[in-house]
Amino acid sequence: MALRNIVKVGDPILNKKSRVVEKFDSRLGDLIDDMKETMYASNGVGLAAVQVGILKRVVVIDIGEGPLELVNPEITLAEGEQHEQEGCLSLPGQYGITLRPKKVQVKAQDRNGKWHVYTGEDLKARAFCHELDHLEGILFTSKVEGKLVQE
Repeated sequence: MALRNIVKVGDPILNKKSRVVEKFDSRLGDLIDDMKETMYASNGVGLAAVQVGILKRVVVIDIGEGPLELVNPEITLAEGEQHEQEGCLSLPGQYGITLRPKKVQVKAQDRNGKWHVYTGEDLKARAFCHELDHLEGILFTSKVEGKLVQE
């Protein structure tokens, strides 16, 4: 495992759409392991592959319940609303209130290609939405209600 550099806002890669993963091999496993290590070292709750410069539909999330590895994830259900503070490892020290679904269901493959369904509420739902937006080239700043706050 290795720490990877997190791409910061201003790098055009963050605005690109990530590609579907078709090859489930040891290189994918290494990427996922590196992403988890990088996320934990940065005190984050989620990280998308594009944030380490890789345009693949891969996300890792851990809100304190153990890591989730999502390959080719898609939201299949979204319910309710929540207005909460959000930040991003690619925009260190910047936060804003966003509108996100209160509950989401996500379908995704694991590192071996097997499909799983995950449900998240509150912070987990926000993390799912935030990281899946990254796969579409969307930053949370486009969803901030009011002003972005600098810490």
